[in-house]
Amino acid sequence: MNLSDLRVFVSAARRPSLGAAALELHLTPSAVSKALRRLEDSLGQPLFDRSAKQLVLNGAGQLLLARAQTLLALADQARADLMGERAAVDCRVGGPAILLWRHGQALARALAVYPDGKLRMQAMFEEQALAALARGEINAAIVTGALVEGRGEHWSDDWRVTPLGSVTLQLVAGRDHPLVRGRAAGELLRASSAEVLAHDFACPSRSLFCGVPRGARSDGWRDDQLPRKIRYWTDDLQLLLSFVKSGQALAYLPDFALDDAALRRIHVSDCGFECVEQVALVWNTALAGAWQQDLATTLATTLATSLATTPAAGLPRGAGQAE
Repeated sequence: MNLSDLRVFVSAARRPSLGAAALELHLTPSAVSKALRRLEDSLGQPLFDRSAKQLVLNGAGQLLLARAQTLLALADQARADLMGERAAVDCRVGGPAILLWRHGQALARALAVYPDGKLRMQAMFEEQALAALARGEINAAIVTGALVEGRGEHWSDDWRVTPLGSVTLQLVAGRDHPLVRGRAAGELLRASSAEVLAHDFACPSRSLFCGVPRGARSDGWRDDQLPRKIRYWTDDLQLLLSFVKSGQALAYLPDFALDDAALRRIHVSDCGFECVEQVALVWNTALAGAWQQDLATTLATTLATSLATTPAAGLPRGAGQAE
């Protein structure tokens, strides 16, 4: 039994066919098949039920999978620790697309000390990210505090939580929107709820964090207090942003969206609620190499520095928080 065959086995266990595993590993299906046979011969028993049309693990295969993932992670950890900054680390981070958008550049900067390193950001909803972390498919997950507090079926005592601050949802408009058009770039934009609700909104049909369908509540806006006219529904973040940037609609989006110069914040003077989400990096300390521990530390330090140098918001928080 060797590590190369174990890597082929883990890939085949995650994929529906030899062909799919071969594509992932940049091998031929024949090479994948030979590696699996070689591993089975070394163990003296089959690992897959070959009577099925797809690759299906049998009992022995299920048992080996968890051990194989641990062995491969430990081997990668040892190699990276020995090589230091010369290591070709493969950093795989999963989480909601909107949170990867927020932390993508910070992740890239944290890995800049590894010239041969790779950063793979895989968009998936929170529960899917924790499930992928439990399977060893990613090194870390970026999720909201609500999921961390709830733990859930995939949670492990080996996991560590590194807080990454919070995101506050804010009303956002494009520069060509009637509420923005003609206003100076640095001018504070204020509007009453009546003025805001006279315009169309764009909204996802499911939460951008957990993926649960919530209709008009999906973005955190309290339609029970301030009912909107939602004209555009889309779960594609880029498409939603296009409606906003074109001036066709308003949207309730995380504050970091305002890093985009094409977007402006509108302060709703009589809005009595605020939606805030805590964010955290979740990672497996038992399988983490020094580079991954440094990554978590760098992200937390970068966030602390950013908060210390960012001016406080000019308006106080509202009395309520969206669910």
